[in-house]
Amino acid sequence: MIKNDCYEVYIEDIGNDGEGIGHIKDRQNGRSFALFVKDTLIGDRALVRIVKVKKTYAYGRVEQIIEPSPFRVQAVCDKARSCGGCSLMHMSYEKQLEYKWNKVKSCLERIGGISGADALMEPPCGMETPYFYRNKMQLPVGRDRDGRIVIGFYAGRTHSIVDLDKCHIGHSINDYIIKYMRKWLEEFDNGTIAYDEESHRGLVRHILTRVGFRTGELMVCLVINGDRLKQTSSDALVGMLGEAVSKYNSSNNPEREIILKSVCININKEKTNKILGNRCEVVWGRGYIQDYIGDVLFNISPMSFYQVNPVQTKAIYDKAIEYAELKGGETVWDMYCGIGTISLCLAAKAGKVFGVEVVPQAIEDARENARINKIENAKFYCGKAEEVVPRFYQEADGSEEKHPNVIVVDPPRKGCEKVLLDTIGAMAPDRVVYVSCDPATLARDIKILSEHGYKLENAAVFDAFCQGTHVETVAKLLRSASVKIV
Repeated sequence: MIKNDCYEVYIEDIGNDGEGIGHIKDRQNGRSFALFVKDTLIGDRALVRIVKVKKTYAYGRVEQIIEPSPFRVQAVCDKARSCGGCSLMHMSYEKQLEYKWNKVKSCLERIGGISGADALMEPPCGMETPYFYRNKMQLPVGRDRDGRIVIGFYAGRTHSIVDLDKCHIGHSINDYIIKYMRKWLEEFDNGTIAYDEESHRGLVRHILTRVGFRTGELMVCLVINGDRLKQTSSDALVGMLGEAVSKYNSSNNPEREIILKSVCININKEKTNKILGNRCEVVWGRGYIQDYIGDVLFNISPMSFYQVNPVQTKAIYDKAIEYAELKGGETVWDMYCGIGTISLCLAAKAGKVFGVEVVPQAIEDARENARINKIENAKFYCGKAEEVVPRFYQEADGSEEKHPNVIVVDPPRKGCEKVLLDTIGAMAPDRVVYVSCDPATLARDIKILSEHGYKLENAAVFDAFCQGTHVETVAKLLRSASVKIV
């Protein structure tokens, strides 16, 4: 088997990144190879061209769907195959939910060592309308081969920008922002307005947007490879964004009108793939927008971590609160608390809440969010959870803080550090509620917590990234009665 060979392949399974998996035999030695093929589904029979060969597996590209899977649907976006944002749009939504539920189940059983995990799992929680749900967009800016300005998303596994006029997963105001931002960029283009990654030249790197789905408030932040925008271009930028919002409100018959509240710049002059720099400046309006989760109001700045799907965020947090089983007097730790979203939602039902987050700006936002909601039983610490919590456990005198009733963790995709998990075991809360965006690290961490006497009681799967492969899970772990508190 060599590169550019073509095979007819039947797709038998789906991989972690949504790619189809089939098997072929090498024509020379008869060995069976696993073949990973993007844009295919279980049940597809496809003509596939080999693009990369390893020792025991290979990657292929679809040349033709010979016989389509019964789960195949027509993607609503004509850029879905090339764009990296919607890798499952060709799969029926019911099958997407099944795929994500099975992905969590497989990780819990295979990595976590939990037999019969499906008996502990609730049915998947999907969306009634799995489109136009994102409240945040990060749109790279660049040029195509002909030198034209492009705005869109990166193609899968590349930094090649797929130019877009419309996105089917972002709030529809973004279609108007893309149109008017393209107009602004072209008007002020002197050959260096759009950023080029290879040469590290050009000004505008990304366009970041945030929308409050409950409030209708809009932020647009330009990530720039420089210190400022010229006054003339700043004034024109604000004017064009105002025109975009006006056009959206008048022609789109929106359920909720959009209000432009914030135009910012974020300074990122580093030669890096990291999108945001460390400093933001307000060009017009204020440096944040506001939105609600339930009854709690949040200030959201360009650098705030805030879940991108507001409908599913409410469902996820409601499940976390349900799993926490709070009666009103409990002490709760919220590790990786961000701007205090889960902490402040828990505070209404708990006695005390302690939040930990490594980003200083996020902790400032969390304290401000507690203030504007008049929540006085939440306290926030700045630092790495794996450093702050073990130190606090060693030094704290109060048994309530050392031995809370409930611990909630909502870590990044890499999961929790082992030292933090060991400290959680020593703190011996009655319940651990684990909010996860990666089922593999969730399962790994549950296995470590099981060594401290914790057992998975329930798990709920949420589709917060419709049309993509990521999945959110909320897990409840209970401490065994035989584990002693020391």
